[in-house]
Amino acid sequence: MSAESDPTLSAVPTVGLDDETALRLLREGHIEVAGRLVEATNMTLYCSIRLGGLAAACVYKPVRGERPLWDFPDGTLAAREVAAFEVSVATGWRIVPPTVYRDGPFGPGMCQLWVEADPEADLMALIRSRQPALRRMAVFDAVVNNADRKGGHLLPLADGHVYGVDHGVCFSAEDKLRTVLWQWRGKPLPREAMNVLARLERELENGRLGRRLRELVTLAEVEATWARVRRLLDTGLHPRPSQDWPAIPWPPI
Repeated sequence: MSAESDPTLSAVPTVGLDDETALRLLREGHIEVAGRLVEATNMTLYCSIRLGGLAAACVYKPVRGERPLWDFPDGTLAAREVAAFEVSVATGWRIVPPTVYRDGPFGPGMCQLWVEADPEADLMALIRSRQPALRRMAVFDAVVNNADRKGGHLLPLADGHVYGVDHGVCFSAEDKLRTVLWQWRGKPLPREAMNVLARLERELENGRLGRRLRELVTLAEVEATWARVRRLLDTGLHPRPSQDWPAIPWPPI
């Protein structure tokens, strides 16, 4: 994400925060809207958030600004973004920036720490690459059933880490995986991924992750998430594109 297109956004302070501090700031801080990201489909507001001496930039997506979708229940996208963050935490891969569900200037919604991508990164080259960070994201997307992994939803940092954002259309009980990251289709999953998936299965069955997801999405969607994890463990393979629906989101970037 970049705020360079609107000079009014450059005044919003951003500081380096560890995830625990960032979550406290996001939950408890005062949000002040600085501008709107007009390229986003749903209302996406670029904001400053402050708590005592802490300050950062964040993205706030109020539920009231969500456009209705034919295949996802109205008013659920913000909670799905938080659910994706919870899965990200459980993997240990830090794929999704710190994200909370809270009240804000336009009512309840998702609030996520702003991440400034490396301006020198070549997004097209990144999408075609086989970086381990992207492979983890491909596994993550298969778990959460991401229906919209566009290239523009990747935020590469200068240190090589890659964040993913815009997870509002995840966790459907129906298979809807659409992504630009198909370079590992049908390939054996790395040992690291298999270990993470085994941990996710346990957490979904009897752990905190299962309890937390039941607060954010439907029981059927939590059960479908567990089934996807189980399928990945059983096959030991990255999924292949479906023949029943478009496998790449449009536009892909």
